[in-house]
Order: sequence, then structure tokens, then C-alpha cells
Amino acid sequence: MRNRLLLGLSLLSTGLLAGAFGYGAANLVPTFNAVPLDMRLDFHTELMKMNGITMQGAMAVSGLSTLALAALTRERTRSLVATAGLLTVTSFLITRFGNVPINGRIKQWAATTPPADHAKILHRWELFNDARTCTAIAAFAILIYVALYQAGKRAAEHHATHDSPVEGRGAYPALAPSGSSHTARPAPR
Repeated sequence: MRNRLLLGLSLLSTGLLAGAFGYGAANLVPTFNAVPLDMRLDFHTELMKMNGITMQGAMAVSGLSTLALAALTRERTRSLVATAGLLTVTSFLITRFGNVPINGRIKQWAATTPPADHAKILHRWELFNDARTCTAIAAFAILIYVALYQAGKRAAEHHATHDSPVEGRGAYPALAPSGSSHTARPAPR
């Protein structure tokens, strides 16, 4: 049960992270590039005030819950979940050491004047943004795979231990083993 809760928390937080980064890459960045520079700098500065709290919180919950889940699982699942956790940590590191320093410069430009090479620096910010978006989406995709794999495994184990084929009653009705004195259970609806 604990692993399922951690998987749910990992999926939720990593999905929110990937969705937010994906939305930013698909919608905000093109909008930044479509408006006048002074408007972009002002909006970018205000947006980063909010993102500093929400995005770092999502990255922390995603990374911690995913790495905790990796510590509690075994075999291939551990490797997959640990990879997702490391990808989330990578998103954080890209943000912290790539985007955040540039955000600080953008904040200064909004109050003063951007330097002559501002387009090159903004392009570098976009490359960091694309990289962290890809790592977050990859982490989310891995966690989805793990969740689907675990659900399929549980379903197969349930069918193997609770169902037996009986001629004329469907492939696997929910019946007690033949020769048993137990009565049939009604099929779930």
C-alpha cells in the first residue's frame, strides 16, 4: 500500500511538473518571442516570482517521492523509478544552474537596459528550458509505464490465483476450484 501511495504521489507531482514545463515550452516561450522585448522582460520577471515557489515545490516533491519509491522497490522497477527520480533531479539542476542565473539577469534588464547580446542569452535560457522540459516529460513517461506494468502484473496475479477455466461458463469465471464444497461467487459488476 505504501508503494502505491508513493507511486501515486510521484505520478501526480511529476505529471504536474512535466505539464507545467510543457505548457511553458509550447505556449509561454513562443509568446515571449512574439511580444516586444520590454513586455517580455517585465512578464518574465513577474512569472519567475511565482514559478520560484510552485515549480521548485513540484520538483522537490517529485524528486523525493520518486527516489523514496525507488528505495522501496526491487529489480527492474527500482531501476526504472530511480531513473525517473534522477531525471527529475536533472530538471532541478538544469533549472537551478541554467535558468535561474539567467532569470536574475532578466530581472536586472527589466529595471535597466538589456545588453547587446541579450538575444543570445535568451536563446540559451530557451535551450535550458527545453532540456528541463524533456527530462521532466521522460520522468513522467517512465512512471506511467511503471504504473501500467504494476497494474497489469497485479491483474495477472489476481486472475492466476482466483480464476479457473470452466467449460461453458466463460473463460475465467470467479468460481471456487472444482471439487470444492464452496459455492460460486457472483461475478463483479
